[in-house]
Amino acid sequence: MAMEKKIVLTYEGMQRMEEELIQLKTVKRKVVAQKIKEARAQGDLSENAEYDAAKEEQGEIETRIVELEKMLRNAEVIDEDEINVDHVALGNKVRLYDEEFEEEVEYSIVGSTEANPVEGKISNESPVGKALIGAKVGDVVEAQTPGGIGRFKVLEISR
Repeated sequence: MAMEKKIVLTYEGMQRMEEELIQLKTVKRKVVAQKIKEARAQGDLSENAEYDAAKEEQGEIETRIVELEKMLRNAEVIDEDEINVDHVALGNKVRLYDEEFEEEVEYSIVGSTEANPVEGKISNESPVGKALIGAKVGDVVEAQTPGGIGRFKVLEISR
């Protein structure tokens, strides 16, 4: 059997996953079961769109529950007290100077399951995240971005 990939999470990321799992198991399952029950009460299931939609939703919920349980089982939480700020590592916040856009940007380096560029959370597996890992304050790193090669100067590393 293949080894399951370790999933690196911040404590906050793990809490969010656990909350979603509880929500799915306690609330969503009941809501969908009720929808299925109501659709069944309407009689003929062969042409019952509500029944089909509810069964599909039920399948999606069960798939997500299995997915979350598997991720949490393989989760490795970053100990925020052990995060080194001498160089960029998973769990760090990094303030950068983006040379192309001549502006400062700030990112949190997180595992791929928590990545959300809109919230400034980039994966350690993304091109920019990979380029930043191991960099020190003052270093300039280059990484492939959607707009070409980006150059970023590391201004500050924090927890």
